[in-house]
Amino acid sequence: MTHDTARTATAIDQIAEAWVDTLVDLDPTVGTYIGRTEGDGRFGDFSPAGHERFIAEAQQVITLLDAATAVDDVDTVTKTDLRSTLALDVESSDAELQLRDLNVIASPAQGIRDIFDLMPTDTVEDWSNISSRLGAVPAAIDGYIETLRLGIEKGVTPARRQVREVLAQVRRHQANDGFFAHFAADASLKSGNLPASLANDLNAGARVSAAAYRKLGDFLGGELDAAATEEDAIGRDLYALQSRQFLGATIDLDETYDWGIEELGRMVAEQESIADQIKPGASVLEAIAFLDTDPSRKLHGTAALQKWMQETSDHAVAELSKTQFDIPDEIKTIECMIAPTQEGGIYYTGPTDDFSRPGRMWWSVPVGITEFDTWRELTTVYHEGVPGHHLQIGQAVYNRATLNTWRRQLAGTSGHAEGWALYAERLMEQLGFLDDPADRLGMLDGQRMRAARVVLDIGVHLGKKRPDGKGVWTADYAFDFLRQNVNMNDSFVKFEVNRYLGWPGQAPSYKVGQRIWEQLRDEAAAREGAAFSIKDFHRRALNLGGVGLDTLRSALLN
Repeated sequence: MTHDTARTATAIDQIAEAWVDTLVDLDPTVGTYIGRTEGDGRFGDFSPAGHERFIAEAQQVITLLDAATAVDDVDTVTKTDLRSTLALDVESSDAELQLRDLNVIASPAQGIRDIFDLMPTDTVEDWSNISSRLGAVPAAIDGYIETLRLGIEKGVTPARRQVREVLAQVRRHQANDGFFAHFAADASLKSGNLPASLANDLNAGARVSAAAYRKLGDFLGGELDAAATEEDAIGRDLYALQSRQFLGATIDLDETYDWGIEELGRMVAEQESIADQIKPGASVLEAIAFLDTDPSRKLHGTAALQKWMQETSDHAVAELSKTQFDIPDEIKTIECMIAPTQEGGIYYTGPTDDFSRPGRMWWSVPVGITEFDTWRELTTVYHEGVPGHHLQIGQAVYNRATLNTWRRQLAGTSGHAEGWALYAERLMEQLGFLDDPADRLGMLDGQRMRAARVVLDIGVHLGKKRPDGKGVWTADYAFDFLRQNVNMNDSFVKFEVNRYLGWPGQAPSYKVGQRIWEQLRDEAAAREGAAFSIKDFHRRALNLGGVGLDTLRSALLN
């Protein structure tokens, strides 16, 4: 699926490569993510000064791109997309979003801890890097607190709901039996124990990391809680900015809200039809209750869940590589993992640039959850694995003969990636992998949730009229609305709605991204007529790597 002949690097490629070097220097966790280990023993600067340096560097790259001339289509995409990404970073900084950067899923409060999940642990040097980074946690936390404290001074603060939910997460990490303590205690080499001095250093690092999170918790529960806003909604202007960041495209928010209501209705009708196939005359809830009592569709324990995830992923790779996709050998390996956290959520992390660390699917299983229904989760494995995120992201990494490092490893938006993953779910249905009505109902369960959160997310943050006509959206109504549209326990509903309230614009990017992907495919098919090949369309699209959705449209259709 990649070009056979390596493309000669251009001036724009060099600008992009230099920007990757800058990013890795400014934020070494970016290097960890893509497999560059030179900064694995440290963190970046989370203080206001660190942010100012990042923005200054971004503005310099914008200037360089404006002066550069694209020599081919690859250059055109790189220049367009990198410049757009950096301009949005500057615009977000001008809006002071960094001063309120606290939410339950994707803020420095999680990221400083999460990076340890991706660090290599095979050698003494690996664990030495981990020890150094553990020792650097206090400075990272101090810088982050300094930024949030500046937000307090300027009256730019996150919602109190986010502060209190993150405080609960932080308290778990600081505990004597929390993540850091277990991480250090479990440290070992495949060949045996670590040197005693290094083990001692790791334990010391775990203690100072836990103490740093205790300090963060005290700040959150004290200063920030007192200054935080009661208002969950971010408002139309900031929401529009966030939406553009997550999509790489500008959409009509009011039209999208109305479409979301219609799409939700379609999902409900489709579910009702399939429920009748599962159990004649049954409602959706009755069909779900019927499936939930089927022992053949249940997994018990995380070990069984991990094994099933892996077997399902391996089967999808084997079958799809026969007829639907040209899947390189490097991408045929995906590791399915149970995450060390228990926050809820399923996510994917891409491979390193040399594939020494393969792409990984992670399942963060909440406390107390020990049973899993395969009919609910089959489509999730396709979403995160193949033909979803793993194929999409892995293909970009593989295509190094054409794409520079930024395009392979760091470019793209949630709308592009998550939109493709939802597109992939429907593709698997079309290819016959969800012929079992129960598995199709599970897919629709997820699709219904994604449609519901388009409505919820835009509705609550823009203060839209509720679908039931009873006033405008509030956070309380958001919880009730999601409960009506998902078949999950209340802890899941709580986490999800808190995520939407604290991360505006991200949740709709899945379904809106799917909509745009499907529109592009249909438009290409209409243009090309009998010559259209869906396999060729997928190849051309995936060979671009991650891009914003406006860039994707221009690259595929112009």
